[in-house]
Amino acid sequence: MNKPKIQRRDVHGIVLLDKPQGYSSNQALQRVKYLFRARKAGHTGSLDPLATGLLPLCFGEATKVSGFLLDADKHYRTRCRLGQTTDTADAEGQVLATRPVPALDEALIEAALAPFRGPIHQVPPMYSALKHQGQRLYELARKGEEVERKARDVTIHALSCLGFTADTLELDVHCSKGTYIRTLVEDIGERLGCGAHVIELRRLGLGPFEAPAMVTLEEIEARAEQGEAALDALLAPIDSALTQWPAVRLDRDSAYYLRQGQAVFVPGAPTRGMVRVYGPGETFLAMGEILDDGRVAPRRLMMMGQA
Repeated sequence: MNKPKIQRRDVHGIVLLDKPQGYSSNQALQRVKYLFRARKAGHTGSLDPLATGLLPLCFGEATKVSGFLLDADKHYRTRCRLGQTTDTADAEGQVLATRPVPALDEALIEAALAPFRGPIHQVPPMYSALKHQGQRLYELARKGEEVERKARDVTIHALSCLGFTADTLELDVHCSKGTYIRTLVEDIGERLGCGAHVIELRRLGLGPFEAPAMVTLEEIEARAEQGEAALDALLAPIDSALTQWPAVRLDRDSAYYLRQGQAVFVPGAPTRGMVRVYGPGETFLAMGEILDDGRVAPRRLMMMGQA
């Protein structure tokens, strides 16, 4: 017999999921989307199955802000094993080489970390979702193929060692978008002369969400048993992803014209850049941009709750 079709509903907002280990980002997204019975959802910045931590899930109109979160800086905590390299640069891969680990001390570790602070060039790993001639790199890697990858410019804003043992390091990393922590760990291992791979990785922050209160998959499943209102209480507002932008507020007439796609003058508005646009009653209307003539133009309108 065919299973009854799930009745999907409109859900708008952001769930700050604490992604469990062993789930791909898409698997976690699909599970939460199913529990919310949401029509539309997307995630912002993939985490490897090995990784845990912050994975913002955007529902409904919140998917319009996901691109801005993808471009945001990120904060990670990672533990790495020294003395071994693997084909995936993490603990899920096959060991490629084993080398002795030097006697570690704070000075030696600091000397290894220092070159990686600030702007650096980083070659993406073969086990990544980047594409080469239409194929994902990890698909080629699984077939034993390796292709040349162009180095990319990324920025390590902060990098510190939180602790170490004879063959492990625990690192705290603040970095720009596009940074691969597995590659960073590999490169640090090479600076130490012994190689390294990631054995634990946790994302703590992303863009405006720095050390936020996260919700686990088990908590979401428990809320689903309580009903839609209990689930929807977990949703962060859409504009919480844009708190780094200044806000502008429109009167009723200006809000009407902006909703028609027209740029409007707003007294006291910033002179440039992107802004959060609100209407009467603090209703979040749009992501806007300041034009050269000072008007506020809508770039992405929020459509929920409109007639």
